[in-house]
Amino acid sequence: MSMSILVTGGCGFIGSNFIRYLLGKQPSATIFNLDKLTYAGNPANLRDIESDARYRFIHGDICDPVLVKDLIQREKIRTIIHFAAESHVDRSISDASDFIRTNVLGTFTLLDAALSAHIDRFIHISTDEVYGSTSKGSFKETDPLNPSSPYSSSKASSDLIARSYFITHGLPVIITRCTNNYGPYQYPEKLIPLFITNLLEGKKIPVYGTGKNVRDWIHVLDHCRAIEYVLEHGTPGEIYNIGSDNERSNIEITHKILNALGKDESCIEFVKDRPGHDFRYSLDSSKLKSLGWRPEYSFEQGLQDTVKWYTANEWWWHPLKHPR
Repeated sequence: MSMSILVTGGCGFIGSNFIRYLLGKQPSATIFNLDKLTYAGNPANLRDIESDARYRFIHGDICDPVLVKDLIQREKIRTIIHFAAESHVDRSISDASDFIRTNVLGTFTLLDAALSAHIDRFIHISTDEVYGSTSKGSFKETDPLNPSSPYSSSKASSDLIARSYFITHGLPVIITRCTNNYGPYQYPEKLIPLFITNLLEGKKIPVYGTGKNVRDWIHVLDHCRAIEYVLEHGTPGEIYNIGSDNERSNIEITHKILNALGKDESCIEFVKDRPGHDFRYSLDSSKLKSLGWRPEYSFEQGLQDTVKWYTANEWWWHPLKHPR
């Protein structure tokens, strides 16, 4: 199908993987990538497709209503996939202002412009962190939101605003909430790429508290496939959890990365726990799976591929960790 798609935050980790994936799956699609290029927005993430005639990059801020409305109307955008967000919990604890501005005001600006243009689909990419922590069971889409950090609170706020535009205005919004992603092009402040690159540099790896906090991990390409699936098969107004049933404690992940790189426990440095650190995230993804989607990557294979990618692509991550 021929379509003009706006991807926000497409130079980030998940957004760049999605753009590359969708160009491969949808030959007739034209993708417009609107990105502010903050520290985590890296044009090098899409260096291999920047000359593709079906891809257009626009340097701009989703909080700019004039730019956003003009872009959507000028390029006859029919679909918006909204990734753009400040996403690092530690940064939100030290200063929440950018998180409130981008995640809340930016989402509102996009929704308002989308409503004016009567677009066909608005996919709002959220996170499992909006549900908060649970010691047992898995969160369903109908569970109440109970965010713990300024980051997750800003994402929960944007979810509610997005949903209100469906309920109040009939804007065809779909919300996805995904578990922890890993894979190529992830900024090396997040756990898996930080640990891999630290070990490649001969540095210790910082583990919060006892390392017993639990996350469900999904390969970024499985997430990309899920978003495409929701785009094609999802129902406006609905929320879809995206998980892959790969719950692991942080210390288990640590040991797997150590083993993959031939290192031992002497490389671990236990550090003071993060304030308000959620203990466990877990999603029930049966709603999305009932539509026919399934994750394809096993965690073992996905992590092995990820270690190999960072080992082979120092050109990409070294300048991010050591800016001049």
